[in-house]
Amino acid sequence: MQLYNKLSAIERAKMIDDAGEKRLTISFYQYHKIDNPQLFRDNLFIDWNKLDVLGRTYVSFEGINAQISVPALNFTQFKEHLDRIDFLENVRLNIAIEQYDKSFLKLKIKVRDKIVADGLNDDTFDVTDIGVHLKAKEFNEIIAQKDTVLVDMRNHYESEIGHFDGAVTPDVDTFRDSLDIIENDLKEHKEDKNLVMYCTGGIRCEKASAYYKHKGFKNVFQLEGGIIEYVRQVKEQNLENKFKGKNFVFDHRRSERVSEDVISVCHQCGEPSDDHVNCANEACHLLFIQCPTCQERMNTCCTEECQEINALPFEVQKEMRKGKELSNKIFKKGRSEALKFKK
Repeated sequence: MQLYNKLSAIERAKMIDDAGEKRLTISFYQYHKIDNPQLFRDNLFIDWNKLDVLGRTYVSFEGINAQISVPALNFTQFKEHLDRIDFLENVRLNIAIEQYDKSFLKLKIKVRDKIVADGLNDDTFDVTDIGVHLKAKEFNEIIAQKDTVLVDMRNHYESEIGHFDGAVTPDVDTFRDSLDIIENDLKEHKEDKNLVMYCTGGIRCEKASAYYKHKGFKNVFQLEGGIIEYVRQVKEQNLENKFKGKNFVFDHRRSERVSEDVISVCHQCGEPSDDHVNCANEACHLLFIQCPTCQERMNTCCTEECQEINALPFEVQKEMRKGKELSNKIFKKGRSEALKFKK
């Protein structure tokens, strides 16, 4: 039985266009002890493939983290399927602010050591012993208090284009980098400050809340459902929006507009911009901020060298990439000496 994706992104995109049906972009997570992640993964793939689910999902002994798209017509069936899984019954589904039918083009379900890489090796750390969940109204109230420290648990390229007023935004490349930095910076305030955290959909700050409780912080809180759910509640309840700019998302959309504020600049010319692109040179693929003028001038490349390579015939480029390891470990997002206006 086929337990992996066989269609290319191009083939899938055509199928979506031909179907002419609306799709919903959804994310959810749940920390839970899964005894056999591989078996759970395989069964999940069989069921989701039948429902034409696309996207990227990680399964591990500690739970599940899913970022997917589902045909709108299949949403009820998909929800019923989740409700039949004990630990996913009534799980919160974060539905995207802005919908795009081709946000995902493949179904990938992978077994990982952890659903959020944290770099921790601590058998006494209980990921389910979490902090207090805050809804949007409660969140707005507590971050206005003088004894609150608000921390963005996302990476530098995410917070650069959007964050909450007054938030601490660590200049880090990965979630694991931020854990020790934040603990060290706030070690004198483990008992006298409210530690309030947020992230995109809640999964990172939920793990962080358990970690900081484990480290002795007494008043630990997190924004329930992250920025995605916050924006939904703000709109539904007509609350004051404290988030400025865009919310970075991990699909083909790259971001969702939350407010009209543009708080970042083009990394090449310095003009106001908050549009992330990937360098068109496949051997680079660097994620950076590029305004429309520079996109046209540079053909969506980060340097003149990449521009020259990208202008070569496809087969020549492919030959140049042979034998070279290409991964996010090499090309860090938004980090390059060529980006003159990167903060």
